[in-house]
Amino acid sequence: MASQVSQILASPHTSIPCNMENRPKADFHPGIWGDIFLNYPNEDIDTATQLRHEELKEEVRRKLVAPMGDNSTQKLPLIDAVQRLGVYYHFEEEIEDALEAIYHDNNDVDNDLYTTSLRFRLLREHGFNVSCEVFDKFKDEEGNFMSSITTDVQGLLELYEASYMRVHGEDILDEAISFTTTHITLAAPTLEYPLSEQVAHALKQSIRRGLPRVEARRYISIYQDIESHNKALLEFAKIDFNLLQLLHRKELSEICRWWKDLDFTKKLPFARDRVVEGYFWIMGVYFEPQYSLGRKMMTKVIAMASIVDDTYDSYATYDELIPYTDAIERWDIKCMDELPEFMKISYKALLDVYEEMEQLMAKQGRQYRVKYARKAMIRLAQAYLLEAKWTHQNYKPTFEEFRDNALPTSGYGMLAITAFVGMGDVITPETFEWATNDPKIIKASTIICRFMDDIAEHKFKHRREDDCSAIECYMEQYGVTAQEAYDEFNKHIESSWKDINEEFLKPTEMPVPVLNRSLNLARVMDVLYREGDGYTHVGKAAKGGISSLLIDPIPL
Repeated sequence: MASQVSQILASPHTSIPCNMENRPKADFHPGIWGDIFLNYPNEDIDTATQLRHEELKEEVRRKLVAPMGDNSTQKLPLIDAVQRLGVYYHFEEEIEDALEAIYHDNNDVDNDLYTTSLRFRLLREHGFNVSCEVFDKFKDEEGNFMSSITTDVQGLLELYEASYMRVHGEDILDEAISFTTTHITLAAPTLEYPLSEQVAHALKQSIRRGLPRVEARRYISIYQDIESHNKALLEFAKIDFNLLQLLHRKELSEICRWWKDLDFTKKLPFARDRVVEGYFWIMGVYFEPQYSLGRKMMTKVIAMASIVDDTYDSYATYDELIPYTDAIERWDIKCMDELPEFMKISYKALLDVYEEMEQLMAKQGRQYRVKYARKAMIRLAQAYLLEAKWTHQNYKPTFEEFRDNALPTSGYGMLAITAFVGMGDVITPETFEWATNDPKIIKASTIICRFMDDIAEHKFKHRREDDCSAIECYMEQYGVTAQEAYDEFNKHIESSWKDINEEFLKPTEMPVPVLNRSLNLARVMDVLYREGDGYTHVGKAAKGGISSLLIDPIPL
């Protein structure tokens, strides 16, 4: 690969030399989990429970495939519960077939607000291009939502959730979000449990943007208190959750041993010790058992990307970063000789992770995939170097310059490509060719990642003074306040969510499992970065999510 380092160095911005002894200050708090995940406890679910799991699975399957009779919409609450309880991955074909029948039945005229909204959301989630005009019947002659629906809180809540499936040009759904938000917020103090809890949570986290695993854990505790709940489904979801938790803990234990052996906390004390948070991030990308190998490989990659990021951003001088980037571009162990001692450590570990990935993929005849993952990592390093150059030269980029480089530095393009490496037959060489050309869905999740990160860092003062900030660039260039900049960035985030929703409408450009990776990457950002950078400054969302998914089993 032709070196881009020389191109970055040759670009015309005037250099303002800085004192090379002044390293950036890294002040990350240490890892908070200790060795809690290091030793995997040898627990297994007993045979009786496993047999019960199989029995219940068949019982749920029977309910999903049972004939619908005259009213096809009766099955909607069951499908919704199966999805929200996190067990839909067992019944993908059955759910798809049932929704196909409901879509073609097209019998929506007499449905109430709750059923119309639930039908719309579930069909949209599965790519059926159902028209938003189904909501016109809830509007009056003036074109406003009828006041009569404001007392139907269950219906309003469902309309609120359905609105998050909107695409560009669906003004009625844009209106629905503000209308329902206002009315369910007003109703909240008067509601009884469990509806009160559902409304309070929905206002913080919509179904579309929540992490399926975290949401499932939370919904199990609510679903058991809903009078009409299905007992077999509830018991199945609890056992299934615990079974998956054991697999995830086993994987994390293996990764924590790898991390401890690298001993980065001592050897590279300037870098973030966030391997558990990294695993949680990747669990958000795919949690299903068949992606176990992909999860382990991808967690190692995100851990290394984090170390590389901190090397550029929090410790190395600009003069050290030039050979470091060059070495990453050349991807050859011999390049180590040209690097300072601290860089040799991370450089060797980086190459080792991809070599292991190559060996694992070679066993499946899929080693070609690693070439794409490696190229994506090189592109990330090149983008980091450009950012470091700006800081070194005290150069203030325009907002557009900053944005164009900030999209690759978010790492989301790299992570999307890496996610495909461990994904079975659904992935082909065409998948990688598509992904490397910045398709709309990957670009959208990258914008969500970058802009949420920028807002969080600025709003919660998580950025060092000498760092370049997208918000600052925007404020300075357009003469606006911080709040106005946040509002503008949030508009781009909302637009990107509409792009993601659009990409799922049939016929899709790529198989749904491919598209799901970008959707899930965007969801991780929505969950982890809403109240600040929840990865670097480990906050409530990360602590709560990790505890509920990886420490506490569900009592059966």
